[in-house]
Amino acid sequence: MLRVRAVFEKTGRAKYISHLDLNRCMLRIFRRSKLPIWYTEGFNPHPYYAFALALSLGFESDCEILDFNITDDSMSMDEIRDRLNAVMPEGMRILSVAEQVQKITAITQAEYSFSLVTEDTEALMQGVEALMSGENILIEKKTKKGIKTVDIKPELEVVSCTKTAGSVDMVMRLPAGTQTNYNPALFIEALKNSGTVPFSAEKIRRTAILCADGTAFK
Repeated sequence: MLRVRAVFEKTGRAKYISHLDLNRCMLRIFRRSKLPIWYTEGFNPHPYYAFALALSLGFESDCEILDFNITDDSMSMDEIRDRLNAVMPEGMRILSVAEQVQKITAITQAEYSFSLVTEDTEALMQGVEALMSGENILIEKKTKKGIKTVDIKPELEVVSCTKTAGSVDMVMRLPAGTQTNYNPALFIEALKNSGTVPFSAEKIRRTAILCADGTAFK
């Protein structure tokens, strides 16, 4: 049995496919591809597959991770990739397929890029700098136990922040994995609550899934 890890992109109209619908979509993709997917055992067998991290609705991604098992050890990774791509919906495409190397628990961060669009980029840039220079960045986050106030600043890493003619473009790394998951929407909400100039967040995209040493998850 082959333990396969596929990396796929989710862009364009596909960003409006929710995580729940993505599960249903992937089930149809596997059936149409006619790949020899390994099924779970028991009273109600179903194809085994798992996503490394859920992606928020409306976000695009270059690096979604999908794990599944193939019962035919002789099948090449190229054939698996091509058969999946042949039945993928618009906006989704398999970028690479390889045998699984690391466990999902190795994931510690996710990197995102996004644009903050405004008519006053100078004031917005100052607002971002003021927020980042503060002692904390407090937000209200929904958890299984209810609403909780958390400080996201200690675990937030700004990779780049660039002012353009009509936007402030940012690249940011946030904790991700089995324990803690933050996404840029929390920072964006905190920035809006800080009282800076009006802006809209656009082109939010997950660009990398990373391990503790900063290398790409494999």
